[in-house]
Amino acid sequence: MTVTVETLEKLERKITLTLPVGTIQSEVDSRLKKLARTVKMDGFRPGKVPMNVVAQRYGYSVHYEVMNDKVGEAFSQAANEAKLRVAGQPRITEKEESPEGQLAFDAVFEVFPEVKINDLSGAEVEKLSAEVGDDAIDKTLDILRKQRRTFAQRAQDAVAQDDDRVTVDFEGKIDGEPFPGGKAEDFQFIVGEGQMLKEFEDAVRGMKAGDSRTFPLSFPADYHGKDVAGKQADFMVTVKKIEASHLPEVNEQLAKSLGIAEATVEGLRADIKKNLEREVKFRLLARNKNAVMDTLVANAELDLPNASVQSEVNRMVEGARAELKQRGIKDADKAPIPDEVFRPQAERRVRLGLVVAELVRANNLQAKPEQIKAHIDELAASYEKPADVVRWYFSDNNRLAEVEAVVIENNVTDFVLGKAKVNEKSVSFDELMAQQG
Repeated sequence: MTVTVETLEKLERKITLTLPVGTIQSEVDSRLKKLARTVKMDGFRPGKVPMNVVAQRYGYSVHYEVMNDKVGEAFSQAANEAKLRVAGQPRITEKEESPEGQLAFDAVFEVFPEVKINDLSGAEVEKLSAEVGDDAIDKTLDILRKQRRTFAQRAQDAVAQDDDRVTVDFEGKIDGEPFPGGKAEDFQFIVGEGQMLKEFEDAVRGMKAGDSRTFPLSFPADYHGKDVAGKQADFMVTVKKIEASHLPEVNEQLAKSLGIAEATVEGLRADIKKNLEREVKFRLLARNKNAVMDTLVANAELDLPNASVQSEVNRMVEGARAELKQRGIKDADKAPIPDEVFRPQAERRVRLGLVVAELVRANNLQAKPEQIKAHIDELAASYEKPADVVRWYFSDNNRLAEVEAVVIENNVTDFVLGKAKVNEKSVSFDELMAQQG
């Protein structure tokens, strides 16, 4: 086999492969003979079909298979000998002219780029920190109490107010015509919690059981019901029942109902704080990791292999179609989703993947077994039976691979934060929780 390698542009390369015709024909004959021993054809006993008949029926497909296999093997061998890191699949075409007794092919493909990461000591990274204070614990306690509140019917002459649960009948019309979803009976909601649009809540607030009221309501332009979004409706609402809410006291009984080991108020607050601190830790880690990755991308120089980007685009398009299918969209697998929608995100993912891989390789930042075990233990700690969760992770190589990827990212984050100029910034618990990702 003779191999030549050409650089076309940036990451694109071309290898010219030549294979002896005799090698191809010898393998075709061998496969046809093997096929003849098992093939079944009308008019012949199994294994007794003449070779010329087998060749006539299967010769083309076998020749095609052999060509694919042999050219694929030749390409892999040539790429290995040239120490090329191939990105994606090569485009292989047969040359019109070949040396006597040879078949020649051109394989055009891309290679992975060299990644240059600039000196990180001059880079700046903002690193957030946050504490879990009493306010955060109090707010969480309020949420837990609301989840366990009880309701008692108010007196007949009482008016609906915030935190009351009301039972109503209502009907809405647009231009005098009813519309889908605009009518309900015995519908319950809690006043002041934003379950209903503000104009609806404002109308019900102050009403008594048995009262009816008609009022206009303007649906927001971005309302989830597209048929009524941006339109004005007239609603009639009748209040049938008003119930006052009662929040449980913060005491040992509440702690016990929540399954707190130390069923005291102090034990309850300590348990909430521990859970919030775990959530804060993961939030900070995710946010600071994103900041580090942004810094890495900004301080790296490389060309992107189009094959890798296109592969990532294809994966994201298929993911989008799968999500549409889950939502019950008809013919979701054929939904026309242009590549350009995902290309910027795909380019960033590929760029970041190559940069991170190079940093890990150059600085030995691979995940150690003890790091993987520690991370799984931490993930399992918030569950009722941590040992079962640990076994669940270690029983599946795909789950372990996901954890390994996270640990590697954490190693990269720590490495960059140790090199770069870090700007520490303290944020409140609420600010951190409000941030995306």
